[in-house]
Amino acid sequence: MQQEQRPGRRKVLGAAAALGAGAVALGGGAGTAAAAPAAPAAARGRGHGGHFRDLPVPTVVGHRGASGYRPEHTLGSYQFALDNGADVIEQDVVPTKDGHLVCRHENDITGTTDVASRPEFASRRTTKTVDGEAHTGWFTEDFTLAELKTLRAKERLPQVRQHNTLYDGRWSVPTFEEVLKWADEQGRKRGRRIWLHVETKHPTYFRKLGLGLEERLAKLLRRYGRAGRDGHTFLQSFEPSSLQRLGRLGVAGPKILLLDDLPVRPWDFVEAKDPRTVRDLITPKGLAWIAGFADGIGPWLDTIIPRDKDGRLTKPTSLVRDAHAAGLILHPYTMRNENNFLPADFRRGTDPAAYGDAFAAFTTYFATGIDGIFSDNCDTAVLARDAFRAGRKG
Repeated sequence: MQQEQRPGRRKVLGAAAALGAGAVALGGGAGTAAAAPAAPAAARGRGHGGHFRDLPVPTVVGHRGASGYRPEHTLGSYQFALDNGADVIEQDVVPTKDGHLVCRHENDITGTTDVASRPEFASRRTTKTVDGEAHTGWFTEDFTLAELKTLRAKERLPQVRQHNTLYDGRWSVPTFEEVLKWADEQGRKRGRRIWLHVETKHPTYFRKLGLGLEERLAKLLRRYGRAGRDGHTFLQSFEPSSLQRLGRLGVAGPKILLLDDLPVRPWDFVEAKDPRTVRDLITPKGLAWIAGFADGIGPWLDTIIPRDKDGRLTKPTSLVRDAHAAGLILHPYTMRNENNFLPADFRRGTDPAAYGDAFAAFTTYFATGIDGIFSDNCDTAVLARDAFRAGRKG
């Protein structure tokens, strides 16, 4: 059985058989003072207040909504995540040709919509290089919003999540503004604001196309009262300069720097000829630098507990301790219930698409002291979190 070999958030994963497996500010960024040390978990996480430290700990982030159960980044996926206990709902934003922000994990929509079956758009299939990688397919920046709205969303991993294909075609691609309206409506129904976790995707790439993400995102956040420190919105990106730019635009919400595999350089670093890699950024010096413009990091789970050559977990690294010492919280990614994605320690049986012992895996990661976790299966994550907080094994 193959394991997931690379972080799944950076690029679209293929079929189950294949997967089983602007310039950068080099100084202190948008703010130069170090962040306040993280409060002990026992003193935090008592509710859903306006500050991120009021969230339950570990915080459960619905990864692209509830993508273990519904096609990702659809209103159906977001609703399922909220109804099943996620504390925060994630969106990835990319632009259309006419400058609207829509929610897709990637600008390549080949695997997440029915565009490949639409003859009227056949001529738009093309090959593009995005952040140094060639992709062939259909891309949001080649469609107007009106055109994109004629497409229907579908399950991205049908071999692993065949049950999700039942919902293919039920939802369109949502605009980020539609999600903001949905969150406001759900907040009124529940008597509390809904937390969001918004990622800018490939910001340097889009800025070169004249489709800068940050200004559009800041405008919408201000319009819906989410640009302030207590705006119930995390901002996340793999590119430090994107978070710094949002800070300069007056978006004060908590910011999370996402971190790829250790040898990888953030793409804005590549463009700026900054030699630092993720390995450099997770040193005490690198973490102190991040704390100048962000409130936390979103590392790949394997940087917290590495896997050996057989896919089994080894000993935790010092990353959690070092990040907390720098005043940073940690929201690592991504926990999924299927054997295909779990460490070998927790796989059950030989079917890659079957569920393994996800509860034990959650408990193992929570025991490292992480402050939150991205999960495709928010209901499992919440049950595991509640048991962990009560002192019980998953």
